Amino acid sequence: MKPLRLPANQLHRFYRGGEAIARFRGTQSTDEYGPEDWVGSTSTIFGEAEAGLSRLEDGRLVRDAVAADPDGFLGPGRTSPDLLVKLLDAGERLPVHCHPDRSFAARELGLRYGKTEAWAIVETRVERPLVGLGFREDVDDGELADWVERQDVEALLRSLNELTVAAGDVVFVPAGVPHAIGEGILMVELQEPSDLSVLLEWEGFALDGRSEGSLGLGWDVALAAVDRSAWAGERVAALHRATPDGERVPLLPAGAAPFFGGERLRPAGTLELEPSFAILVVLAGPGRIECAGGSVDLARGDTLLVPHGAGSCTVTGELDMIRCLPPEAGRG
Repeated sequence: MKPLRLPANQLHRFYRGGEAIARFRGTQSTDEYGPEDWVGSTSTIFGEAEAGLSRLEDGRLVRDAVAADPDGFLGPGRTSPDLLVKLLDAGERLPVHCHPDRSFAARELGLRYGKTEAWAIVETRVERPLVGLGFREDVDDGELADWVERQDVEALLRSLNELTVAAGDVVFVPAGVPHAIGEGILMVELQEPSDLSVLLEWEGFALDGRSEGSLGLGWDVALAAVDRSAWAGERVAALHRATPDGERVPLLPAGAAPFFGGERLRPAGTLELEPSFAILVVLAGPGRIECAGGSVDLARGDTLLVPHGAGSCTVTGELDMIRCLPPEAGRG
């Protein structure tokens, strides 16, 4: 097996964005509301049968190719990538929202995955690129329900910790933690393979927030997914860090290990990679990846799926890449 190029898979969503993704990939932006590119996806948009699924260059769905040869793509014992990777371009501030954890998803929706995620910031294009992350103080049930019912956006935003981010930063977002991504940020997002969001804010966005925002569960149920505890001081600081310098460095904190893995690769010479299913996002080039089954030239904006069956591979050149990985076997 060999590394496989992944064509663009830009999706129409309810918030603006997409121009930065097109520029990153060297294509033309065709949808003002195309802010997400699901890379190598075997997952679908919540409630949809196929929307969100990625295709290989030969037209096959990645989902079907993996199902036909799980050992070859994923490695022995795996049946799912247990991972979703996105390019996300915030053309406007995203609404305040959170994602359910696995226990909520299983209990209320009968689903295996929640949506813990991490953001690897690729570039920013505003003077103060901001994200909101976690409540600054404990918020009681009644207060949160009131903010949501009245759509008190100012109160919701004021309740969050405000963090300034820059290219090279990584932000880890455990399921349940409320957050908002500010305008002008392009990121690679690693996450559990689901599309579950509880939208605490929907005013001014192109969706029916009262039904879609609660995942169809109603607000009495949906708000139980929100972590209402205070994230302050060292607790919130531990979620945000700059990527360390080095040829091959861990991208994520230890708390991400049960959900997904990631590395930043900047080879100084020839860098060898052990066999693993992986999604590669190339931030800078040129360079090359070589495996027993074949090689691929790399440039900024390229995305690849590397099957486990490709074996050990080497990367060379003036590369800066994010290597997105599933959780360790048995931890997904």
